[in-house]
Amino acid sequence: MAANSTDPNPPSGWWYNTRTGEVEHGELSRAIDLMGPYPDEATARRALEIARERTKQADRAEAEWQGEDVEDVPET
Repeated sequence: MAANSTDPNPPSGWWYNTRTGEVEHGELSRAIDLMGPYPDEATARRALEIARERTKQADRAEAEWQGEDVEDVPET
């Protein structure tokens, strides 16, 4: 499903496809399978790593908000 080169609104952003493990330019696959958009291909390739980092940050922030010791937050 390639994007039409004469499209006045060409696809923007880079996406990581969780089903195939491939990076796509534009939304070529089902939205449920995509993470993004990311500003460039290299960043899209790091999508799972970025998600893990953000999850760790959110877990720590929640633990701090609940008054828990941040050191007790398990690594994900």
